[in-house]
Amino acid sequence: MTTTLGALARVIRSKNAGPTRLTIDLMFDDAETCARAAAAPGLAVAAVAARYGVASASVRVIRYPPAHAIKIVIDRPTLAGAPGDRDVYGAQQHGPLLDVAL
Repeated sequence: MTTTLGALARVIRSKNAGPTRLTIDLMFDDAETCARAAAAPGLAVAAVAARYGVASASVRVIRYPPAHAIKIVIDRPTLAGAPGDRDVYGAQQHGPLLDVAL
């Protein structure tokens, strides 16, 4: 059965990791769901990069099984607070991942 990341993750949030990086935290209720998300093609580095319109080299996907979590780190194309930055805190940047199929 296919469902979305937004439906299965307990927590999906984004925030700044300094002025040059954005982090997206994905947290799940159990190891099985976390493993399912980790294996999803839509959460591969290239797929995440395509969703955000950045180079694959600027994306890192870090799995942390003990916490049933995945952290995605993206180099920000615009510095936080610089002219043209529309989300200085990075708090609204998780949206493009909500419909990733799992």
